[in-house]
Amino acid sequence: MQAHLTHQHCWNSLPSPSVREAASMYSTAVAIFLVILVAALQSSEPPESLFPYHIPLDPDGILELSWNISYVQKIIHFQLQVQGLRAGVLFGMSDRGEMENADLIMLWTDGNRSYFADAWSDQKGQIHLDAQQDYQLLQVQRTSDGLSLLFKRPFVTCDPKDYLIEDDTVHLVYGILEEPFQSLEAINTSGLHTGLQRVQLLKSEVPTPAMPADVQTMEIRAPDVLIPDNETTYWCYVTELPPGFSRHHIIMYEAVITEGNEALVHHMEVFQCAAKFKSFPHFNGPCDSKMKPDRLNYCRHVLAAWALGAKAFYYPEEAGVAFGGLGSSRYLRLEVHYHNPRNIQGRRDSSGIRLYYTATLRQFNAGIMELGLVYTPVMAIPPQETAFVLTGYCTDKCTMLALPPSGIRIFASQLHTHLTGRKVITVLARDGQERKVVNRDNHYSPHFQEIRMLKEVVSVFPGDVLITSCTYNTEDKKLATVGGFGILEEMCVNYVHYYPQTELELCKSAVNDGYLQKYFHQVNSFNNEEVCTCPQASVTEQFTSVPWNSYNRDMLKALYRFAPISMHCNKTSAVRFQGEWNLQPLPEITSTLKDPTPNCPTGRAVSRTNPTTVSISWGRG
Repeated sequence: MQAHLTHQHCWNSLPSPSVREAASMYSTAVAIFLVILVAALQSSEPPESLFPYHIPLDPDGILELSWNISYVQKIIHFQLQVQGLRAGVLFGMSDRGEMENADLIMLWTDGNRSYFADAWSDQKGQIHLDAQQDYQLLQVQRTSDGLSLLFKRPFVTCDPKDYLIEDDTVHLVYGILEEPFQSLEAINTSGLHTGLQRVQLLKSEVPTPAMPADVQTMEIRAPDVLIPDNETTYWCYVTELPPGFSRHHIIMYEAVITEGNEALVHHMEVFQCAAKFKSFPHFNGPCDSKMKPDRLNYCRHVLAAWALGAKAFYYPEEAGVAFGGLGSSRYLRLEVHYHNPRNIQGRRDSSGIRLYYTATLRQFNAGIMELGLVYTPVMAIPPQETAFVLTGYCTDKCTMLALPPSGIRIFASQLHTHLTGRKVITVLARDGQERKVVNRDNHYSPHFQEIRMLKEVVSVFPGDVLITSCTYNTEDKKLATVGGFGILEEMCVNYVHYYPQTELELCKSAVNDGYLQKYFHQVNSFNNEEVCTCPQASVTEQFTSVPWNSYNRDMLKALYRFAPISMHCNKTSAVRFQGEWNLQPLPEITSTLKDPTPNCPTGRAVSRTNPTTVSISWGRG
């Protein structure tokens, strides 16, 4: 027998007095719930709304998701707004944005009644009722232009059919039902209008610092760009600071999105160009255009980065990012990622990033340090790999030489790979023991990159080691993917934001080239001299010649795991600190961190054998 739960408003018929009484009690309960929700979610700063985070789910603007987080209760409250009345809606999460094996909620009608269910999809996209109902519907009501759903779910449910919500990237999935379905089991995701959106749900809730009286703003915006009708476009625009612009501190930045393009502008970054060049050519066009000047490859120093769903980024009260003045390039590059899966034509855009800066310099300059792997082809991923790991080191020798005795404080991080990256993690090690995760994203996507505030500031002292590992998937590749600057080559980088700024700007490694050549010789001894080890052969050509049998794959993994490394312990001038950096031993790590074990909720979720009946008037939008 179906459980019957009546939700406001817009009844199919006039309620009897007893039902009206029940509806009144429900309205009162919802009001009390909202008051409790506000109180529970408030921290030291009151939220600007009940649901401070918002993203459009689909490019047509039919679905908009808002949410808020209770770290005390370990629960997320969601509000899903649906424009126009449809026959139903699907929302949920999956590992990589697939509609198969997804954790879902469903709201749908059979033409007479309406139903809500916590559900899941199997590997064929078939929808099933979840025996453990962890999504709890709090309210569903008609609005002037559609529907509004309010529901909640714990971060962790320990239900094998549910997605584990962590503070990394989450691939949200959605679907719109245009026709009634007689049962949940009659629905298959393959027959629906579906899509995905990436977001970080569990945001760091850092108190907002006050702005100084002399704060000024500057907008770095795309100059009325005609958005290409391709699914993915990276647009580059070069601009410059005013002549004589003196040293300032950036203390905050936020996105400025052209109205109507909220679903098309996926992420944006502002880069400062290298000071060693007196000028840079002005450019306005696709970043992969053959017309893009090569010199723009030297515009890589990140000043600001925003991604869909991110709010304004504030620097700690004691620090700011210096720009302008002597020793700083006047040239900036804006990069905008347009995501246009509907191939919309004729849309113009002037989105960008608004910088908030002050001439009153703060106590510390904030710096950005690159951790991970050097951009070199000696680090490569064989083809047809599902989870190949490469690791870069910032060694104790480098931190001992380059960091001040009082250390540095890492407060934010931006992870970066190219197209085959799937996971990234940076770990702090001290005295041979891994001590702390600096940043981790087990669901990393190269199409969703943002600077993330850390929940806790990480202190790094001289002699510490920072280990950055990236996991890659090359199942669709026929040749090895080598490291490099190109989008079809790979990177493994963590841009950590810290203070006080030091001379150390880059602390990365790569396998020693001599040991890599020994690997190619070893491959030849078992594979009939297929790899040219002559001086004229490039490393990329050598990797292209490797026959990728299991032996050669395992040998390459062993090489990267045990061979000496070449360290790049570089100053801001791209010159290495004095010392011997070639043929360095890998840091000796005797104790590693274990993956955290999810703490299952104490209360049991509701078990159901049928979906919940809800009362809504359905129509066609």
